[in-house]
Amino acid sequence: MSGHRKGDAAGAGSTSGYAVVIPTLARTTLADCLGALAASTGPKPDEIVLVDDRPVTDAGTDPGPDALEHPLTVLGELRDRTLVVRSGGRGPAAARNTGARAVTAPWTAFLDDDVQVGPHWCDQLAQDLADTAPDTGAVQGVIAVPLPGERRPTDWERGTAGLATARWITADMAYRTEALKQVGGFDERFTRAFREDADLALRVLDAGWRIRQGRRTTRHPVRPASRWVSLRQQRGNADDALMRRLHGPDWWTRAVAPRGRIRRHVAVTAAAVAAVALAAAGRPRAAALAGLGWAAGTAEFAWARVAPGPRTRDEVTAMVVTSVLIPPAATWHRIGGVWRHRSAPAWQEVAA
Repeated sequence: MSGHRKGDAAGAGSTSGYAVVIPTLARTTLADCLGALAASTGPKPDEIVLVDDRPVTDAGTDPGPDALEHPLTVLGELRDRTLVVRSGGRGPAAARNTGARAVTAPWTAFLDDDVQVGPHWCDQLAQDLADTAPDTGAVQGVIAVPLPGERRPTDWERGTAGLATARWITADMAYRTEALKQVGGFDERFTRAFREDADLALRVLDAGWRIRQGRRTTRHPVRPASRWVSLRQQRGNADDALMRRLHGPDWWTRAVAPRGRIRRHVAVTAAAVAAVALAAAGRPRAAALAGLGWAAGTAEFAWARVAPGPRTRDEVTAMVVTSVLIPPAATWHRIGGVWRHRSAPAWQEVAA
């Protein structure tokens, strides 16, 4: 850890300047994100660092800047203070670190490329930063997720809506640049957009800084997603294993994060495995009992996801099918994460 003490940073508690860092995969949402930033009233960012995190092609060639040319045009006069850097497709944590290293402003505000800041966001951010105490290391924005008003939200929409109450998410999060440097930035072992924000915040808090809630508002629309999106999200169970290794078994409480259903998923998966094993061993009654446990657990999980939703045929079908597949997928990823991260040292040691 560096010799910096909280409050020693130049410009502590002031609004002497901020930069905006946006990692992107050149999605179609980027133009709306940059357009909203350019249109926002108030003190403009000293720097905008756009981090192109598209991976190189299989042939080892650069993906090229073409997909970024149009989004950059919406910045208007802010185009002159925008820097585009490449991070090589290593994930959002590494992309944000790449962007943060290019920042010279006292504050670094992270935005996702699928959000739209409010019309007065720059004014509100300036006020949020002006209201900070010298020991404040970060200020979180308010996330608003628009949901359909004519029907109940789907499982995916409800999951996205959870961002509105999540702690420390980098969809809109401003960090004191010195605090980022002190803790070594984001842990790049988190290769997905999951838990890397909570890990950073816990390390910043452990370093003696405070994190407060700001007043600025950013809109986070629900992106289109396939019916299998909930199955792919189970990879995050490996990241939870890394969080436990780094921050201890009580990290859920410290991060004010929902614990999820991993224990139930393991139990349901164990019941399924037991049913198959017992049947193969010629014990039909015990196999039937284990199978009944699996069926009951799966049915409860499916109904918990179907009940609050729109209950359309497509939604119900997706929930039933994925409710069968999610428990073993979650268990597999959790076991893999525990094994892979069994000896993971603190991030500062890895970065050294």
